[in-house]
Amino acid sequence: MATYNHFYDLPVYKLCRNFRRKISVITVKYFPKMEEYHLKAQVFDSSRSVTANIAEGFGRYHYQENIQFCRQSRGSLTESLDHMITAYDEKYITKDILSELNKDYKECLKELNAYIKYLKAAKSADTK
Repeated sequence: MATYNHFYDLPVYKLCRNFRRKISVITVKYFPKMEEYHLKAQVFDSSRSVTANIAEGFGRYHYQENIQFCRQSRGSLTESLDHMITAYDEKYITKDILSELNKDYKECLKELNAYIKYLKAAKSADTK
């Protein structure tokens, strides 16, 4: 894996950032006004937490802390998808939109898991 000087250069960050932006566009376009301080606020918070935790972990400069923040990011990613499933159940978004988000979710999850695996290996190699 290449060495990165900034969190925003990480491929996992870029992928999750695109996921966050897509969710933002969808919620602004499709969610009703009555959800402004409920589901809409929750999905904004959870999707923003995905990239925020990647950034915070990167800034800790310790493998174990970075791993922990990436796990938090993974949880927020899954929470964001759940909120979008709720939006589908409430008929705010279509099945096609949810399917596209689910595909993006799986790509982000795969990249996050790979990054966590890399961090664990780097931590192990650093302690030898």
